[in-house]
Amino acid sequence: MLVLSRKKNESIIINDDITIVVVEIRGDKVRLGIEAPKEVPVHRNEVYDAIRRSQQLPSEQACEPDASSAAE
Repeated sequence: MLVLSRKKNESIIINDDITIVVVEIRGDKVRLGIEAPKEVPVHRNEVYDAIRRSQQLPSEQACEPDASSAAE
């Protein structure tokens, strides 16, 4: 993991087309602004995890035998 120190209004650039700016620092919270192309999804970790879980659910259900067919 790369760890960087930044102050308010300072930024980092990722891959020439993603910019992350420190917008505000208040106590133990840092607000970040992220500029990225529309085709690059940007999510908070907990939202990303929820999306991944919802995408895995249908495939997991398809692998499990149906209770009604097990009785046959």
